[in-house]
Amino acid sequence: MMNLTKENVKKICGIILFTVIVFLAIQNIDKVFAVLSLVWGILFPFVIGGIIAFILNIPMRAIEKSWFKKCVREIKNGDESVKYVKKKYVRPLSMLITIMFVFALIAAVVLIVLPQVGDTVKELVKTAEAFFPQMQMWAEDLFKNNAEIYEWISGWQFNMDKIIDTAIDFMKNGMGDMLTGTFSAAKAVVSGITAFFIGFIFSCYLLAKKETLLRQINMFIKAALPEKTVEKITYTAKLSNVTFSSFIAGQCLEALILGTMFFIAMSVIRLPYPLLISVLVAFTALIPVFGAFIGCIIGAFLIVMVSPVKALIFIITFLVLQQIEGNLIYPKVVGNSVGLPSLWVLAAVTVGSSLMGVAGMLFFIPLASVIYTLIRQWTYRRLEKKNISIDE
Repeated sequence: MMNLTKENVKKICGIILFTVIVFLAIQNIDKVFAVLSLVWGILFPFVIGGIIAFILNIPMRAIEKSWFKKCVREIKNGDESVKYVKKKYVRPLSMLITIMFVFALIAAVVLIVLPQVGDTVKELVKTAEAFFPQMQMWAEDLFKNNAEIYEWISGWQFNMDKIIDTAIDFMKNGMGDMLTGTFSAAKAVVSGITAFFIGFIFSCYLLAKKETLLRQINMFIKAALPEKTVEKITYTAKLSNVTFSSFIAGQCLEALILGTMFFIAMSVIRLPYPLLISVLVAFTALIPVFGAFIGCIIGAFLIVMVSPVKALIFIITFLVLQQIEGNLIYPKVVGNSVGLPSLWVLAAVTVGSSLMGVAGMLFFIPLASVIYTLIRQWTYRRLEKKNISIDE
C-alpha cells in the first residue's frame, strides 16, 4: 500500500491534473489547434530569426577567428583602454562583413544569372522553332508505314507565336482567378515580408548578444532543473550545434566546389550555357542525395534543345564529375561530420521531404545524426554495464 506522504500526494495530484488537461484538450481539439496556430503565428518570425542567426553565425564565427585573431591577441596583451575599444568593434565588424557578404553573393547570383536566363530563353525559342519541325520530320519518317500515327504526326503544327500567345492568355486567366482573392494574397505577402524583417532584426540581436543569451539560458536551466538533466541538455545542445554547423558549412562548400567544377569542365568542352547550368547544379546540390541529379535533368533538357549529342556529352560529364565529387571531394569536405550511415541518410531525406519539402531534407539529416549519436551512446553504455561486448 502506498504511503500518502507529501511527495506522493504531489505526484498523484500532478497525474490527475495532467489527465484532466489531456481529456479537455481532446474534447476541444479544434480550439487547441486554433490556439497552437495563433501561437505559431506569433513565434514564426522569431523562429525564422533563429534560423537566420544560426546560419549566419557559421561564417561570422570563422571571420572572428581568422580575420580578427591577431586583433584579439593584441587585445589580451594591451592595456585596458585599447582592450576595450578593440573588443567592442570585433563583433559588429564581423557581423557587418557577414551580412554584406551574403547580400553581395545573392546580388551577384541574381545579376549574373538573370541575364543568362533571359538570353537562354531567347535562344531556346529560336532553337525550338528549328528543333520541333525536325523532330516532326524524324517521327514521320519513323512511322511512315503506320497510316494512323503518320496522319496524327502530320497534323502537328508548331507555331511559336501562337504558343506564346496561348501561354500569355493562360497566365492572364490564371492570374484573373488568383486575383479574386487579392486582399488575402496581398495580406499574406505583407505578412511574410514583415515576418522576414522581424526575423532578420531578431537574428542580428541574437548574433550581437549570443554569449549573453547563452549565459542567461544556462543560468535558468541550472536554476530550474536537476544537475544531471542540465548536463544532458548541455551535451545535446553542443552536439546539435557542432553537427548542424558542420553539415551546413560542408554542404555549402561542397556545392560551391561542384558548381566550379561544372563551369570549368563545360567551358573546356564548349557545352552550351556553362554559367547558368553550373549555378543551377550548385544550388540543387544543396539538396542532399538527389539534388545534383535534378540539376542534371534540367541542364540536359536545356542542352538537348541545342544538340542531342552535346546533351549526351553533358550527362557523361555529369556522371564523371559526380563520381569524383562523391568519392573524393564529399568525404574530405563534409567528411564524417554528420556521422550518419547512408541508410539513415536516405530515411532522413525521405521523411524530411514528406514533412517539410526541401527544407526538411536539409534539417532532418543533422537532426537524425544527433538522435543516432545519442541512441548509439546510450546503447554502448547499457552494453558496458551488462558486460556485453560491443560489435561495430
